[in-house]
Amino acid sequence: MTAAAAVDLAGPQAPRAEEVLTPEAVEFVADLERRFGARRRELLEARAERQTRIDAGELPDFLPETREIRESAWTIEPVPAGLSDRRVEITGPTDRKMVINALNSGARMFMADFEDANSPTWANLVEGQANLTDAIERTIELETATKAYRLNEETATLLVRPRGWHLPERHLFVDGSPVAGSLFDFGLYAFHNGQRLLDRGAGPWFYLPKLQSHLEARLWNDVFTHSEESLGLPRGSIRATVLIEHVLAAFEMHEILWELREHAAGLNAGRWDYMFSVIKTFRRRPEFVLPDRNAVAMTAPFMRAYTELLVQTCHVRGAHAMGGMAAFIPSRRDAELNERALAKVRDDKRREATDGFDGTWVAHPDLVAVATEELDRVLGGRPNQVERRREEVSVSAEQLLDVASTPGEVTEEGLRNDVGVAIRYLSAWLRGSGAVGIFNLMEDAATAEIARSQVWQWVRHGRFGRADVARAIEEEVAQLRAELGDEAYEQGRVDDARKIFEQAALGDELVEFLTLPAYDYLERGLDGE
Repeated sequence: MTAAAAVDLAGPQAPRAEEVLTPEAVEFVADLERRFGARRRELLEARAERQTRIDAGELPDFLPETREIRESAWTIEPVPAGLSDRRVEITGPTDRKMVINALNSGARMFMADFEDANSPTWANLVEGQANLTDAIERTIELETATKAYRLNEETATLLVRPRGWHLPERHLFVDGSPVAGSLFDFGLYAFHNGQRLLDRGAGPWFYLPKLQSHLEARLWNDVFTHSEESLGLPRGSIRATVLIEHVLAAFEMHEILWELREHAAGLNAGRWDYMFSVIKTFRRRPEFVLPDRNAVAMTAPFMRAYTELLVQTCHVRGAHAMGGMAAFIPSRRDAELNERALAKVRDDKRREATDGFDGTWVAHPDLVAVATEELDRVLGGRPNQVERRREEVSVSAEQLLDVASTPGEVTEEGLRNDVGVAIRYLSAWLRGSGAVGIFNLMEDAATAEIARSQVWQWVRHGRFGRADVARAIEEEVAQLRAELGDEAYEQGRVDDARKIFEQAALGDELVEFLTLPAYDYLERGLDGE
């Protein structure tokens, strides 16, 4: 069998696929899979092996074998001018309306997301790539019955988040196996747009999700170097900000920047996935039981230690420290709700700016001005505050793991919220929406991950019985049917969402990622039509 014959596109028809999935682009992705797929699989096996050791009682610590990297003086390559001021970034999926609105939002940056804010239907993935190319070319527009959407003269700078190492892309097979979703998303975007971006004074700039170790960062660095050579891009033109959204990665932040140093731009405090990772990693230990997810604030000792260490690490290495998400969706009908929520957003962004963060995230255009105001108070005319070294910060392994000191309670209301939000989110995800407004918050897959893993943790450690969870599921589903009506309920794939949640929250073992079993349901439904 020839190399070309061993590449099989199995996806259904998708608009503009002929532009995105050209033979040359597909072969580039296939080459990435052949070169790096085996290492990716080895690293996933290493994750499982380390989890086995943690389940047996091992606790993470800073690595003795990389002490020299942490203690020696070095910095990443200087960040490009186009990435120097990132004070407010807006995030969202790659659908056409979102891309236009985000680029027009007034934020400095727009992180276009193929990961947690995206439901990986084939249409979403292919059209999303076409939308981003149109945005770079400034030809993107959308006409609806009520409004015309076009780009403003001044727009946000584009960054792209591919999927994590753990997710496959089952519509493209190379030598009989599905390619990595991460290599599919990255490869298509870099192939079509790397030089196009450089020609416009920007660059192929990325966010990297779900890393658990510096060896996983090393793999990305090798992917970048090979891609630059293969595509004729200048070495170091690809830049990446790594989301520190796993507790194990928090112990290796210096090492992650070291591995990516010619391709690094910064680190981001991915707060919601970080909470999920704590539950998942220490699933068997009762001292790691968290209170209601809405009660876990960034001032909790273990979260405070993680973010303080992130800022210090970034600045001593010349990298940008990016803060967390403000997920509130402003309401045009409830001024009192808005006032309370915006006060919390201001407090959160003020704390981040004061702590030394160089930028922060929002999920809704109406929050850009609020967040910008708080960053402006600290930054003034400076593009960032990398010069703040935070030398007074000293964080130990014990502080990073001090989950037991988190204030808050485990409550029936928290259980109901976890069940209700997760099932609502999964229902929308199965219908092709990865960023979903629920109870005035913009939720993505990280929310559902926290919710289902928290319920699993509470049951395992005796905070609730299985019957309590089953009753909450039954009542939340009944409430959702009442809200939607029978016809919308049946079309909303709520029963499938319920099955996935029950599997993930009540199974004997904690499912590693909710999106893996959910992907099987997605294949059977919307995506397979």
